[in-house]
Amino acid sequence: MNKFIPLVVAVLALVSVAHAEDWPDFRGEGRTGIWYQDGTIDEFPEDGLKILWRMPVNLGMSGPSVADGRVFLTDLIEESATKGTERAMAFDEQTGEVVWTYEWPVNYARDGITMMPWGGPTATPTVDEDRVYILGRTGLLFALNAVTGDLLWQQDFADYKSDSFGNGTSAHPLIEGDLVICFVGGDEGANIVAFDKTTGEEVWRALELDTPLGGSAPVVITAAGIRQLLIWHTGAVVSMNPATGEPYWEVPFQVYSSVNPGIPVQDENFLMVSTFNLGSMMMRLNQDRPAAEMIWRAPDWATDVDTTGLHALFSPPILKDGVIYGICSYGQLRAVEAATGERIWETQDAVGERARFSSAFLVRVAGTDKYFINNDRGDLIIARLTPEGYEELDRTQLLPVTTRPYNRRRLDAVQWMHPAYANGNIYARNDEEIIAASLTE
Repeated sequence: MNKFIPLVVAVLALVSVAHAEDWPDFRGEGRTGIWYQDGTIDEFPEDGLKILWRMPVNLGMSGPSVADGRVFLTDLIEESATKGTERAMAFDEQTGEVVWTYEWPVNYARDGITMMPWGGPTATPTVDEDRVYILGRTGLLFALNAVTGDLLWQQDFADYKSDSFGNGTSAHPLIEGDLVICFVGGDEGANIVAFDKTTGEEVWRALELDTPLGGSAPVVITAAGIRQLLIWHTGAVVSMNPATGEPYWEVPFQVYSSVNPGIPVQDENFLMVSTFNLGSMMMRLNQDRPAAEMIWRAPDWATDVDTTGLHALFSPPILKDGVIYGICSYGQLRAVEAATGERIWETQDAVGERARFSSAFLVRVAGTDKYFINNDRGDLIIARLTPEGYEELDRTQLLPVTTRPYNRRRLDAVQWMHPAYANGNIYARNDEEIIAASLTE
C-alpha cells in the first residue's frame, strides 16, 4: 500500500498547482495580488502582446475572474443617463466565445439620489466550485451556475435599507467556507451580512456603525492559527470570526468620507491599510491570539506630491520581506519600510503623469521580485521591485484607455480595471472589449 503514497501526493500537488493558476476572485486566490505561474516572460515580443482573443463588452469597472475554463465579467448596456441593463457574462477561456449571458435592468437614480457617474458594475465576480457570485452596482447579488448561467438565488441589498446606493455597491463578494460575505451597508446591524452560499439565506449580520461603511471589501487571513475576517470601514479595522460575525479585535483608523476602496494587506505579522486622503496605518498581528496593535500611522494629507508615506487609492499595496510597494496619491511608485513607515525610494516612471488619482495595479510573480504593473495610461509593464529600487524590464500597450476619469487629470480617459492573471495569460478589459494575451511566450 505504501508504494501508492508518493503517487497520491504527486496528484494532490498537481491539483493544488492547477487550482492556484486560476484567478477566481479579485486579486486572485486569497485576494493577495500574487500570481503562481512559472515561465513568465521578461520582455514582450517585438510586435507587442501576443493577443489570443478579443471580444466586445460595454461599460464597467469590474475586473474579470477566471476559473475552470471560463472568464467571468460584468458590464452595463446604457439606455439613458441613469437606466440600462447590467450583464454577467462567461467567456470560453481558450477561444473567447460567449458561453452564457445573464442580465437585469437597473436604474442608477433612486429616492432623489443619482449614483456617482462611473458607469457599470464595479465588483469582480467571485467563483466558487460550480457557482459564480455577481454583485451589481445597485446592490443586487446573484448566485449563478457557473457552467450554464442559470439563476440559483438572489438578494437585494435595498431590502436591508442599504446606505451604499450613492456610490454604488462595489465590494467584491467573499467566499469563506459555506458562506458568501458581503458589505451590505444596511440598518439594524446589517452592515456586513453572511449568506449561505448555496441557498442565499442570511446566516449572520454584524456591525452597528455611526460612520459610513465605505468602499473597501472583506478579506480573510490566518493569524495566530485562526481564520480572521477583516473589515475596514471608515472608522476602524475590525477582525471577526468569519463563521459567526463575532468580533475579535478593533483598531481605530478614521477615514475621510468614504475614500477607502483598497483592502487590508498582510505579510506574516504585518497588516496594513492605506487610503488616498489620510495615508496609511501599519498594525502588528498577535501570533498567540486574535489581536492587533498599531505600529505606526502616516496621517499626512494627500494635498500635494510631498507626502512622506503612502496614500494608496485603487491599488492595494504589496508587502514583501519587510518592504511595502505601492502607488501613492500622485502616481508615485514608492517603497516604504514596513516596520517604521520610512520611505526607501520613489519613482514616477511606472505611471508617468504626476497628478491626483494617477494609479496602477501591482501583481507579483510568486517566489520572485518580478511584478506585472498595469497603469491607468493603458500600459503593461514588467519590472523588478527591490529595496534597491525600480528596474523596468519592458513595457507595451495593454489596452486603449476608454474610461472618463471625472477628476483633475490631463488625460481624457484612463484604465482603472484590475486584470486577471491565469494559466499563463492576462485577461483585461476596458469599456469596449476584453482581451486574453499570453505572458509566457
